[in-house]
Amino acid sequence: MDKVSLIKCNSYELDEVEDALEKSLRLIGGIDSYIKPGMKVLVKCNLLMKKKPEECTTTHPTVVEALVKRLQAINAIPIIGDSPGGLFTPRLLSGIYTASGMADVAQRTGAELNYNTNSMEVSYPEGRVVKKLTVMELLKEVDAVISVAKLKTHGMTLYTGAVKNLFGVIPGMTKAEYHLRMKKVEDFTGALVDICGYVKPVLSIMDGVMGMEGDGPSAGTPRKIGAILASDSPYALDLVCASLVGIDPERVPTVQRAVERGLSSYDLDDIELLGDSFDELLIEDFKLPVTGEISFLHRAFGSNSQLASFLNHHLGPKPYFNYDECIGCGDCQRYCPPKAIEMVNRKPVVDLKECIRCYCCQELCPKKAVDIRRSWFFKAFN
Repeated sequence: MDKVSLIKCNSYELDEVEDALEKSLRLIGGIDSYIKPGMKVLVKCNLLMKKKPEECTTTHPTVVEALVKRLQAINAIPIIGDSPGGLFTPRLLSGIYTASGMADVAQRTGAELNYNTNSMEVSYPEGRVVKKLTVMELLKEVDAVISVAKLKTHGMTLYTGAVKNLFGVIPGMTKAEYHLRMKKVEDFTGALVDICGYVKPVLSIMDGVMGMEGDGPSAGTPRKIGAILASDSPYALDLVCASLVGIDPERVPTVQRAVERGLSSYDLDDIELLGDSFDELLIEDFKLPVTGEISFLHRAFGSNSQLASFLNHHLGPKPYFNYDECIGCGDCQRYCPPKAIEMVNRKPVVDLKECIRCYCCQELCPKKAVDIRRSWFFKAFN
């Protein structure tokens, strides 16, 4: 039976985070059960884009600092890194490390920040959706990966957590190629589970002190959850975290794919939940993205239904651009996988016939100028 630890943590004060993280790790066997002295460890954060910690888009630096110090205490060598959305260059990484607070963590602790932006092709014959992957070259330089995710909603996948966090090992604009190749949510999330299976994180930690609700993973609203969670199973951790914020796990595509492969279940009774009271921390009014209704179609008509795909494409949520907030930076056009966005007079215009509903435009907009709006059809069934 998979174990997940759940520990209350009400603030990002370093002492409190260190205490909560130590308790959570101890409950699942202790850090030295997974990491040995001398091992190089990728501390794989969620560093989606250039955002400050208080915006709750990225993993909070205090959680990373607490983990880094714990790894250093057993003489392991932590390397902090991620491949953000968009370009994967040293200059872009430097800006994100600074904005997210990771540069300060590195300065205080002496931990290394990853600036290796090379990629490599790897074979993964066990994959269900992808048999070959393009991943960060850094993976061959480390002995283990610890995923340190942020508990957030997500426009395309409803929820983003431990499994989705590992999409960040796919470098830079290669992520857009994956979106374009796997336009269906079922295929894309199947690929996410394949990527997770390849990476095989030895530990998954969830920054749930402050999460994001609404139109996550970057345009939502910060929401206090008050917990740090840990597990050696990213699939079990996602089941618990989604349930903790009142999201039905059966609606989460990454959980669905894990269940289909026998890696998880939908039932919390199948998890050994350790630590503080789940019921005391349970949130029942966590706001979901407007795209959350998409799963209704696939439950009603089946995941491979042409009718469900037709209705979603023609009547499902669509991106709308708020020109009053838009600064004309062109990031939405630059990072759109199907190249469905054109800049006209420095304002984005989307061709909905080409749009694949990945919502990367919203996810990577630096000014939250992209809204996802529902049609009358989805409003009627809400």
